[in-house]
Amino acid sequence: MRITALYTHPVKGCHRLEHTAAVVEPWGLAGDRRWLMVDAEGVGITQRDEPRLALLTVTERPGGLELGAPGLPSLSVDEPVDGAEEQVRVFKRKDPVPARVAEKEWSSRFLGRDARLVWQADPTGRVIESHARPDDHVSFADGFPLLLANEGSLSALNDWLAEAGEEPVPMTRFRPNLVVGDAPAWAEDGWLGRRLRIGDVLFRAAKSCSRCLVTTIDQETAEKGRQPLRMLGQRRRFDDGLLFAINLIPDMPGTVRVGDPIEVR
Repeated sequence: MRITALYTHPVKGCHRLEHTAAVVEPWGLAGDRRWLMVDAEGVGITQRDEPRLALLTVTERPGGLELGAPGLPSLSVDEPVDGAEEQVRVFKRKDPVPARVAEKEWSSRFLGRDARLVWQADPTGRVIESHARPDDHVSFADGFPLLLANEGSLSALNDWLAEAGEEPVPMTRFRPNLVVGDAPAWAEDGWLGRRLRIGDVLFRAAKSCSRCLVTTIDQETAEKGRQPLRMLGQRRRFDDGLLFAINLIPDMPGTVRVGDPIEVR
């Protein structure tokens, strides 16, 4: 088994960035989901609310980002190290966490609503709420630092879709950070509660990922459909949701690379 792809999403919900190597920090891959667009009440805006976020392109640079979107001029935004601090919520029912305001006008134009872009200056401000230790932290990700998906499981899912006369879906629908190849379908179910060594970095396999409507959004066009969520409901429905991929928590910093072997302990 080995890593076949690495992805980050610097602004939560944005179009992916692909990497050949990525630094692992306690709260996730370096630069992953440290930025978030929030609404007038300071609640995070995701593709669940605004599929258009899939069209938000991001280029990383030292100390900031370059943002692009159809119909808008590009925007260079700096990390607001001295920006106004406010409390934001990744989801409405989540606890507030500190962030700094980076920009308002461009984000509002892009989404067609009152919005602002915030930056997570202090990643230790948000803790993991379950299946974790008290000192485990997370970025603006849904709940865990990293998501790992299995190509073998995607192949099985696409076989089910083909049997039903549906089109296959790409791995990008699931917005993983790490993709593993050469593993049997659903092998990741048996990794839960164990440790994975990927290259020189050790991770805890914390929890399966319950999937939502974002998997039905085409990540290239932002168009919404029905699959693969309907098929997951038929074939992968468990007490804790419609499951695909697993959440990881790093035990140490380091670097992971495409091609790194994966050892299950």
